[in-house]
Amino acid sequence: MDVLSDLLHRARARNALVRQLIRRPPWSLTFADAPPLTVVTTLAGHACVRLDDVDTAPVRLGAGDIALITGPGRHTIADAPSTPPQVVIRGRSKHFVDGSQEAPGSVRSLGPRTYGDGLPGATIMLRGAYEIRGDLGDRLLGMLPPLAVVPCGPATRAALDLLATEAARDEPGQDAVLDRALDLVLVLALRAWCADPDRAPGWYQALSDPAIGTALRLLHEAPGHRWTVAGLAARVGMSRAAFAARFTTLVGEPPLTYLTGWRMTLGADRLRNTEATVAAVAREVGYDDPFAFSVAFKRSRGVSPSAWRRQAVPGVPDLP
Repeated sequence: MDVLSDLLHRARARNALVRQLIRRPPWSLTFADAPPLTVVTTLAGHACVRLDDVDTAPVRLGAGDIALITGPGRHTIADAPSTPPQVVIRGRSKHFVDGSQEAPGSVRSLGPRTYGDGLPGATIMLRGAYEIRGDLGDRLLGMLPPLAVVPCGPATRAALDLLATEAARDEPGQDAVLDRALDLVLVLALRAWCADPDRAPGWYQALSDPAIGTALRLLHEAPGHRWTVAGLAARVGMSRAAFAARFTTLVGEPPLTYLTGWRMTLGADRLRNTEATVAAVAREVGYDDPFAFSVAFKRSRGVSPSAWRRQAVPGVPDLP
């Protein structure tokens, strides 16, 4: 499994919230409690996206464009930058900015997960809320700026059409289908975003290198293995010195430094999401000695594994 696939598999969406809005201008929606990652696209018409807590210019989405919004700050989606704020959504509660009430019938359910007026000339928008948590989620979100726009393309458009079709259905297993359809949109959008080498992380660019891409795959497939630089070099058919230099140049850090960072990411998520002891987590990520794992973890996270677990999951008993 390649690095991006591994990362997405471990940090995949669960209980995705997908909604379709069909409405004529002027309209404006502010989301006050945004999830870690939001996917917004227009299927017809256009929309404007702006971050209310970040000093960035609003961006315009044409039909088929995708906006990836990271971070928990407020963001607003509207028909135009000049449209004044109308509605603030907190969780699943809608609040009108001017205290007014929406006209009866102006926004109604048009089908499963679909709301609006349904009149000709309306913008059709999809919004998917991604609940990605933990260090694995942070590593994935670190690939992106607060607001990334991916222009419409044949592959992403086909995936969006699938997501829109499934969002309008209500059959057994639909939540699981929507989770995976949103995953597909995200993967294709990330591919398109990272196609520009000036903005892709080093490890992503290194995936296209036969030797270094293979080495990264090996590290992700078996992070608990007792890897050495010489052993990795031998597996990819390079000398130790040439491999270490090329890995560092392409990825941005030496092989074992990258491995340690990945092990700490996995360890942090295991501490957060399971009741495994620190010793068991240490063994899973390649440390026979829990003390050595604790030292590496504290160097990486600033606190011991037990202290980190208490902070991340209040109320969980200390499991050495």
